[in-house]
Amino acid sequence: MMQIIVKKDEFREALLSWYRREKRDLPWRRTSNPYYIWVSEVMLQQTRVDTVIPYYERFIASFPTMEALAGAEENDLLKMWEGLGYYSRARNLQAGVREVVSDYGGEVPSNRTEISTLKGVGPYTAGAVLSIAYGVPEHAVDGNVMRVISRLLLIEEDIAIPRTKKIFETVVMDLIDQEDPSSFNQGLMELGATICTPKPKCLLCPVRDFCLAFQEGRQEALPIKTKKTKMKMKIIPVASFAIQNSEGEWLMRQRPSKGLLASLWEFPMVEPADDKTPQKMAHEHFGIELVGIVDILIFKHIFSHLTWEMKSFGARIEKTDIIPDGYQFFSQEEVEALPKPVPVLKIWDEIKRGGLK
Repeated sequence: MMQIIVKKDEFREALLSWYRREKRDLPWRRTSNPYYIWVSEVMLQQTRVDTVIPYYERFIASFPTMEALAGAEENDLLKMWEGLGYYSRARNLQAGVREVVSDYGGEVPSNRTEISTLKGVGPYTAGAVLSIAYGVPEHAVDGNVMRVISRLLLIEEDIAIPRTKKIFETVVMDLIDQEDPSSFNQGLMELGATICTPKPKCLLCPVRDFCLAFQEGRQEALPIKTKKTKMKMKIIPVASFAIQNSEGEWLMRQRPSKGLLASLWEFPMVEPADDKTPQKMAHEHFGIELVGIVDILIFKHIFSHLTWEMKSFGARIEKTDIIPDGYQFFSQEEVEALPKPVPVLKIWDEIKRGGLK
């Protein structure tokens, strides 16, 4: 049977006073605007805080209101998300914001039932927005919070099993501070992010007196999380060609609107054959004749389910009346403005540094 924290008031006070004293100064903590908090929570999924800060600030500057984001062109949206990855998050955020603008008069719903119907808003995001923006005592349980609670209460259920999350949601609802649920939830998140990390810093922990795992010396054994059976990562060789015409413009195309890296812009890419030169690959796949081929970069780009082994080349094309279907030439300024996936950004940044070898 799961034990509970007996001195709840003392626990809350210890957590809240620590959080108010030690919390990091993050831009989304300077606002109670539910839209801004929503944006920050979506960006923070699977991304480090330090990485998110400049993205968040640029995004809010570009789309300061939900109406601005709702009316944004997809290219502009993806450009602001460029480099963050997981581009479906950006599309779902825009879709959810459009629902708020059209169905709720531009006011983010302030209850779990309604906010949870919005595109891309799961239980954690819903609870975070409700508690932080509206001061509603709702649970916001992510991996950091599950790690903290599992140690506090010596919970040994496997957090990799989805139904286990209900245990932690119930605990948070029992412990949450009714007067300041925003600071309480953020305090748990902050504790998990800075102190109660996978390698816990227990001597710095403000609530270690309440921690059953610490008392038993088992803090590093928790939480219990079984590892998924790893599927063999698919490895795909990819050759990318940064091709210029005589005016110095670059040949690019937009990827399909569905699938991997949907709607982002890229240089011509092929899966190379071992016995083919870059000239032959370009001729066979795109029907174009390249001259002045040089190496740019060789690198790996890892997705969640596959890896691209990238070889990139710079080249020129002289006959610009024959270019592959779907491709067009862009000036350097236009290329800069196009939303590009990380592999293309790496190649483009190397080109701008004068990295053609």
